[in-house]
Amino acid sequence: MSKSIVPSKKIMSKLGKTNAEFELIEEGDKILVGLSGGKDSLTMIHAMKEQQRRAPFKFEFLAVTISYGMGEDYSELAQHCKEYDIPYEVVDTQTYELAKDKIRKNSSFCSFFSRMRRGYLYTAALERGCNKVALGHHMDDAAESFFMNFIYNGQMRSLAPKYKAENGLIVIRPLIQMRERQLRAFVDDNELNAIGDEACPAMRFDVKMPHARANTKEMLRNMEKEHPQLFTSLNAAFKNISYDSFFDKEKFSI
Repeated sequence: MSKSIVPSKKIMSKLGKTNAEFELIEEGDKILVGLSGGKDSLTMIHAMKEQQRRAPFKFEFLAVTISYGMGEDYSELAQHCKEYDIPYEVVDTQTYELAKDKIRKNSSFCSFFSRMRRGYLYTAALERGCNKVALGHHMDDAAESFFMNFIYNGQMRSLAPKYKAENGLIVIRPLIQMRERQLRAFVDDNELNAIGDEACPAMRFDVKMPHARANTKEMLRNMEKEHPQLFTSLNAAFKNISYDSFFDKEKFSI
């Protein structure tokens, strides 16, 4: 008999509400879940496993790890999934070798690896007959992405709970309304061995670590000290965008 870990009532309640609000997981879905082994994706597979038990409809999911070809050892992660009866696969790639030619000094290695990983996840999903891909982004990620785009790119955009990729796959983010600290607490409380920054490919490149996200995290941390309801307001604001108040010249064309 397989073991089980039941996430907290807060996590399952938020997962259920987010799922109902955005119709993320539905009857008959076959979902590929990106599993890095970090706290976010570990929380997600166990929350989805519990959701599978509770939901009044049937759905399947498969956890998939993208290997960059750096000699990573995912045997412990594979054993964990086996113990908890979670279908699991590792997809081997040569992303690390490709990166040596593609990434120049001081260029954005984070975006390169992110794009490559997402592409391999999409391909794996299509090859395995999945109709959806689940990513482990949370509310802190959404807030950081919003402010990074706002400050560094002059754009007002964040992370959608659900969207359709060009290849027809539906991409969902079941944890998007949860705080990062909730996911960290889940891993700590259950003494799970989460993979951290030590697995980041950037550690092997002679490039400066990206500072934009770290700076944004610090800024939000300070803002939340002054305004404790900051993330609650941001969550609400992402759903209440007043499009007609922005400088869009198309609004004024006659």
